[in-house]
Amino acid sequence: MARSITGSFWLTDTVNIQAVDTLTNGSIALGSYIDVGDSQAIAVEQVDIIIQSYDTANDSYNSNIATAVAGNVVVASQVSDQSFPAGGMLVASANSLVASGAWYYDDANNISSTGTDVFPDTFGKLSEARMVINDQLYLQTLLGMSALVVNRELAVTFRVKCRIVKLSKSDWMSLAVQSSAAV
Repeated sequence: MARSITGSFWLTDTVNIQAVDTLTNGSIALGSYIDVGDSQAIAVEQVDIIIQSYDTANDSYNSNIATAVAGNVVVASQVSDQSFPAGGMLVASANSLVASGAWYYDDANNISSTGTDVFPDTFGKLSEARMVINDQLYLQTLLGMSALVVNRELAVTFRVKCRIVKLSKSDWMSLAVQSSAAV
């Protein structure tokens, strides 16, 4: 289906959660990697989602989430190749969903765990990669259950391992039809 033009590389963006129960969005531009005329696409091989505590007063990051939250929390995150519907997250069956994950933190016992939606999402070899022909990856994350501590935010970093590939014309058109047919 695809022939690699480049080796693997990483694209990243960080979205800072500043309030509970508020969807926070970001994006990763892909326009310079996609070429309609040459049937170039991005093959997403892996998506990592990393959550850190951000101290706004000291402009510093750490991995101790207990310093940022005032109780039990869940952080849900998604990556899509189309914009998200207003006010919500995508259902798992959405064709535009590239990767997703849920992370839970039990404050009283200082235990973290992944939810039923496990990340990182690893797609495997090139033939199993998630092909993207749209000009952006959309990022969305949501903090639920407990409030943030004063002067703290959660920094959610999306790391996308990908490569530029050349598709056959028919494969590229199939992706274009699929992309325009579903959210």
